[in-house]
Formats: sequence, structure tokens, C-alpha cells
Amino acid sequence: MKKILLSLLLLSGILFSREVIPLSITKFKVGEHITNLKGHEFVVVSVRERGSDGRFYAVDRDGVVWWSGAITSGADDFKTPSGIYSVKYKKRFHMSSAYPSGDGVNNMDWSIFFTNQGHALHQGSTDWMSHGCIHIDPKEIQTIYRWAHPGMKIIITRKSYMPFARKDLLRFNIR
Repeated sequence: MKKILLSLLLLSGILFSREVIPLSITKFKVGEHITNLKGHEFVVVSVRERGSDGRFYAVDRDGVVWWSGAITSGADDFKTPSGIYSVKYKKRFHMSSAYPSGDGVNNMDWSIFFTNQGHALHQGSTDWMSHGCIHIDPKEIQTIYRWAHPGMKIIITRKSYMPFARKDLLRFNIR
């Protein structure tokens, strides 16, 4: 019963802010629970901190990393929460209500929201850290935005995912 409840919490996106350890292309450990996303599309974000990659990785149903790019994540006072989440919704044009842009220009376009607290993958500079969201370069985010769909898993880890992705990235000549 405990295992079923934990699985339901994990699948619903309620289990978060826990360390996520990549074990393979599709397997991730959260606490004592191992989740296998084989057969599912998902995005892995290895946040930009010591010991991780500062990259996102798009993984298809066959377990192939088909797209990757640089990211920035939350600054020290605004750490991006690690965990396994689900895409809640997407919004093409968006202005942060918590941190609006002083010039009135949208500062979170191409948003893919994955927490109830407003964390999202979105267009942003990969030269500066965020208030907790994941900034993805404008040339990269549009592809991920079009591919992502509600319910798709977003894995946020503070560990390196590159050892599992390297072979596919070399095959597709992605750097």
C-alpha cells in the first residue's frame, strides 16, 4: 500500500523538492523510490550548480536524447526545486507576477509550467541566473515548447546527466 501511494504521489507531481539521482537514460532515484520513464517522453534539467551540467535534455519514447542545450537555473537565494514533476500548462506569452519586468516586456515567454508555485522552463538569458525558473536560450525553447505537452515529466536534478546522454548527443552532433 505504501509503495502504491508513493507511486501515485510521484506520478501526480506532488512528490518534489527531493534529490533526484539519474541512474540511466530513463531511470531516476528519489529517496528510496526508483522511477523508470521508459516508453515516455520527458525533459531532464541538470541545474547549473557544482556537480551538475547546466543543460536540458529532451528524451523521446525510445530513450533517445534528441535535443539538448544550455540553461541557467535559480540563483543561490532562489534555488530551483529538484524533483520529478509533470507539465501543468504552457503559456506562449507571459509576464512574471512575482518578478515583473520594469520595462513592461514579457519576461517569461514560451513558458512550460511544472509547479503550482510558478516554476517554469521559459525563454531567458543563459548568462544570468533566475528567480527559480529554468532559462533556456530563445533559439532552443521554441522547439521544446512545441514538443512538450501537459502531463509530460520534467525531471530537475542537481546531478550530472551527461554520462547517459553523451552517446546520443555525439550521434546527433549536438554540443
